[in-house]
Amino acid sequence: MTVTYSRRVADAGLGTFFNLLLRWKGSIYKLLYRELIIFTLLYYFFSIVYRFVLNNDQKRLFEKLSIYCDRYAELIPVSFVLGFYVTLVVSRWWGQFENVPWPDRLAALVGGHVRGADEASRLTRRTLMRYANLSGVLIYRSVSTAVYKRFPTMEHLVQAGLMTSEELRHLEDLPSPHNKFWVPCMWFVSLALRARTEGRINNDVALTAILTELNSLRAKCMKLYGYDWISLPLVYTQVATVAVYSFFLACLIGRQFLDPAQGYTGHDLDFYLPVFTLLQFFFYVGWLKVAEQLINPFGEDDDDFETNWLVDRNLQVSLLSVDEMYDNLPLVERDMYWNESEPQPPYTTASAEHRKPSFMGSALDISVPKEEMEFQSNLEQIKENEEANYSTPLLGGLGRLLGVQSPNFPRSSRVSLLRRRPGAPLSRFPLYLHPEAPLTPSQGRHPSNQERDPDYAFSTLPLYERPGFYSCPQTPIHCVPPAVPRPRPARRTQNEWDRSCSSLAPPLVGSQFLPPDTPNHIPPPPSSAFPWLSEDGEMQSTPTFSFPDPPPELCPISKLRPGHGLLSRRPPPPRLTLDTLPSGDSQPGPPSARAAGGGGERVFSFSPPSRTAPANPSNPNSSSSSINATSTNNAGTTGSLCNGPSQQETNQQNSPNDSGISLAEGDLLGVLVDGGANKAAGGREQD
Repeated sequence: MTVTYSRRVADAGLGTFFNLLLRWKGSIYKLLYRELIIFTLLYYFFSIVYRFVLNNDQKRLFEKLSIYCDRYAELIPVSFVLGFYVTLVVSRWWGQFENVPWPDRLAALVGGHVRGADEASRLTRRTLMRYANLSGVLIYRSVSTAVYKRFPTMEHLVQAGLMTSEELRHLEDLPSPHNKFWVPCMWFVSLALRARTEGRINNDVALTAILTELNSLRAKCMKLYGYDWISLPLVYTQVATVAVYSFFLACLIGRQFLDPAQGYTGHDLDFYLPVFTLLQFFFYVGWLKVAEQLINPFGEDDDDFETNWLVDRNLQVSLLSVDEMYDNLPLVERDMYWNESEPQPPYTTASAEHRKPSFMGSALDISVPKEEMEFQSNLEQIKENEEANYSTPLLGGLGRLLGVQSPNFPRSSRVSLLRRRPGAPLSRFPLYLHPEAPLTPSQGRHPSNQERDPDYAFSTLPLYERPGFYSCPQTPIHCVPPAVPRPRPARRTQNEWDRSCSSLAPPLVGSQFLPPDTPNHIPPPPSSAFPWLSEDGEMQSTPTFSFPDPPPELCPISKLRPGHGLLSRRPPPPRLTLDTLPSGDSQPGPPSARAAGGGGERVFSFSPPSRTAPANPSNPNSSSSSINATSTNNAGTTGSLCNGPSQQETNQQNSPNDSGISLAEGDLLGVLVDGGANKAAGGREQD
């Protein structure tokens, strides 16, 4: 009963689908012609009554009624209600087809795992598949009118050979008022377990596979039973039907052609055949008829499922699979492409035009000029090209649109924008950028081959690109960098330090101390870079850092030597002593330092090189400058200050993984500390 026209529409050429309009079986004409004839007859009945039966007053009243019906009939949402209803029906119709039970997979498993060529094994395989088909026939018989007409009673199933008299007796003796389509499935399970016990099924894995496929078949039968039991809500079907038929009942009067002499709007012409009204009826009512036909595909309509054909086909295929096809294997021999790595079956003359080359990918058709196929070995050039493309997205997109190549930007297009302008204050200069400052004599120690020198290459990199930058939390990184970046020179001997002491003296410009190797036009960094300096560059009178009394086992006082520790690699004249602070009430410094400090705290005091006589170590206030720091659980800091000479010498070596900030010769930290100490001492002597 299913109408198939797939072969007719294999080629979507001119007139292909117009030929389908001439088919009668399964067409909309066969489905709708009765309703269309009835609607046309009713329309002409009202038209004849209006034209020839009614008098003038009755005609005026009928004309008002016609205009009223035509105006308000459009308020019925026919398209919305009918479209949603048909969508649900079609999806439900296709879901029922997808749940039609096909026993092919189960037959393959039974034929492969139930072994044995004897009569008992053959009987077991055929009986298993007959039980599976019997379950499907019982569910078809309960949902399909065509199958029920074929097997109206259970005796007809016995006569058809789908079940035996003994099986019918067991089925009828089962005290259950419900549908018993599942009973043959239980017989299947019992027989499969017996075959496993007798050794006809080799292992439990094969038995599990067979039972799993049986459960899948049974689940599909259950879904068909559920589709038949739970239909679309009746109210929705009624709403869609009433909406369509009420709309066209109103059209019987509202779409009448009125007398043009009365001058009604839209009634200038008088026709006897309502063409567009009939087309609208054809579309809407035809749409409704499609839903009525598909709502139950197990009936006897033209587009319903061929359930009787399914019964015949499934039984025949399943029995052939487990009986005739069991161990029925043709002779295994070499194929004709045995020695060919690329087999190509021949084409006939009619199919030669359909032979196409293999598709390799749409991007393989791109033609690239030969000069653009070479790899670029310079990584910096590749990065600059990417930066140029990202910096000009509008120009890049416009160039790609017009087919123009991207412009070649100069190498320093981005670097020049990031460098500090000459004379700009240091507070505007980020840490990771290098200023362009003239070289000083102290920087003349660069090796001749700077590119191959690892120290020079490391120091010229920005800090965020140096190895180990993100793994050195102990490095005191600040937003204000040293004035002039330079490579770290090799370590000097003690004699070289003594000879260069005079060069380390901070230069004097007016009344201010400047860091060494700093151009005169570059101002000193702000006080925020070094908290122990005041806004005008002078040393603060209050202590800034205080260190707790280190444990004797970690750092014995006797092991401290000048020239090592925090101010290592500095000239010997600055002497570092350890003093005892007074009580907490009289202790100078900020309140936080006084609160954190205790009676057992010590003070590191030093004398700058400009002082001839060191301060009294016993008096903490006689020192020109003292470095006090309160250590709050800072064992790591104490240990670093108390390392022996060998540890300090090891830490002073160039490390490829440091962040580039260290206390080296002539560093900004030591010079500013010394300069601030000298100014503070000079001011106190004047007082």
